Amino acid sequence: MAEVVVEEGADFPAEAEVAIVGAGAAGLVAALAAAEAGAAPLVIERDPVPRGSTALSAGLVPAAGTRWQHERGIADTPELFVADLRKKARDTADPALVELVARAAGPALEWLADAHGLPFSVVHDFDYPGHSARRMHGLPSRSGSELVDRLRAAVEAREIPILTEAHATTLVADRAGRIRGLFAARPDGSRERIGCRALVLACNGYGGNKALVARHIPELAGAIYFGHPGNQGDAVLWGEALGAAVRHMSGHQGHGSVAHPHGILITWATMMEGGFQVNLAGARFSDETHGYSEQAAVVLREPEGIAFSIFDARIAAICRQFEDFRNAEAQGAVLTAETPEALAALIRVPAAALAETFAEVARRVAPDRFGRDWSKAKPLAPPYHAVRVTGALFHTQGGLVVDDRARVVRTDGTALANLFAAGGAACGVSGPEASGYLSGNGLLTAVALGRLAGRAAAAS
Repeated sequence: MAEVVVEEGADFPAEAEVAIVGAGAAGLVAALAAAEAGAAPLVIERDPVPRGSTALSAGLVPAAGTRWQHERGIADTPELFVADLRKKARDTADPALVELVARAAGPALEWLADAHGLPFSVVHDFDYPGHSARRMHGLPSRSGSELVDRLRAAVEAREIPILTEAHATTLVADRAGRIRGLFAARPDGSRERIGCRALVLACNGYGGNKALVARHIPELAGAIYFGHPGNQGDAVLWGEALGAAVRHMSGHQGHGSVAHPHGILITWATMMEGGFQVNLAGARFSDETHGYSEQAAVVLREPEGIAFSIFDARIAAICRQFEDFRNAEAQGAVLTAETPEALAALIRVPAAALAETFAEVARRVAPDRFGRDWSKAKPLAPPYHAVRVTGALFHTQGGLVVDDRARVVRTDGTALANLFAAGGAACGVSGPEASGYLSGNGLLTAVALGRLAGRAAAAS
C-alpha cells in the first residue's frame, strides 16, 4: 500500500542523490539525464529485470524535426506536432505541457542516439492516425522490449546502479513536504531505508488497479489489461497524500486490436493501410481510422467483445517490420484465405455477410456510412488475412500535474521542491478521453519528461 510518513531528521543507512522509482523508459531516461548532469542516481525497480509497460509496447516515440525525418525527406516541425496533439485532445490538454514535450522529444531522441548509441529510425512507410507527418521513431525490431533493454544497457554502461526486486512502498517526507527518502520492501520480507536529495516517480499510472480503473474508466473495467500489473497508482496516491494536484484521471490509452486469446498487439497499420474490422456477424461497425485507443471501447461493445481485423498480403508485408506481428504469425493468430467466403469459414462468421462487407469496402465510397474516407487506401487483394481481436487497456494518461521542470505541483499551484514525475506517473497530453490519445503519447512523455526530470532532479 502506497503511503507517506512524516519524519523530521530521518536517518537512512543508504543514500542516493537522485532516487528514481521505476525502471521503464521514463526511469531509465531520467537516470541517464541525472548522471549526465553530475548527480549519482539510483534506480529502484520492483521486478527482477527492468521491463514494465515499456516492454509491452511497440517502443515507438513520436518526435518532430529529427534528422531521421530529414534523411527520409519528411517535412515536419514541433509546431505541427503541437497542432496535432491539440487537435486530437480537442484542446483539453495543458497547452504548456503540450508545447514542452513536443519540442523536447526530438532533441531527447537524438541525445539517446548520440550519447548512448540507441539506433533510432523513423517509421516511413505508413501513417498513424492523427499524425499529419510520419514522426514515429523506433529501434530496429520496432518493439518496446528492445527499447527498455537498450536503455538498461546504457544505464549499466555508465555504472548507474539499478536496485531490482525492491518495491517502493512508503515515501518519507518532512513537515514542509520535502522528500527525505523511501522504504523499499524486499522479497525476503525485509525493508530498506533509502535517503535521497531528490525523487523521480517513474512508476507509470494505475492501469493494474482494478478499483481505480472501475472508478475512473468504467467502460474498460472488464477489459484485458495489457500493461504491467505493478502499475497500481502509487505515484498518484503518494502525490495526493502530499497535497499534489492530479488531472484527467479518466484519460487512457486503449487498443482495439489485441489478438485473442494470444494476447499479442496487432499494429494499427493493418487498418490505416486499408484493412477493416468486422464483428461476429461479419459486418463493419465503425470508422477504424479514428484511432486505436478509442477503438478499444468500440470493439468491447460488440457481441462478446470480439472483432476480426481483416487485411491483405501487402499490408501484412508492411506489418512484419514489427516483432509483435511476426510473433502473431508464428503463433497462428493470423489466418489466411484466397476468398472472402473461405476467410469467413476460418473465422466462423456468416459467409454472405462477410462477402457483402468486402464488396462494400471495394466500392470505396468516400466517406462511407461510418464516415471513413477510402480515397487514399489501396484496394485489398487476395490472399486475405484475419486476426481475432479484442479491446484492451494499455495504460492510463491521467496523473500528477507537473511544471516545466517536471516537478510535481500542489493543488495551490506551488511546486513540491524535490519531487518529480515522468511518463505515466505524470498527467499526459491526451486530455480526459481515450479519443485524445495520439499514437505514441505514452512514450512521448516517458522520454521527454524523463529527461527533464532527471536533469532538474540533479540540480535540486
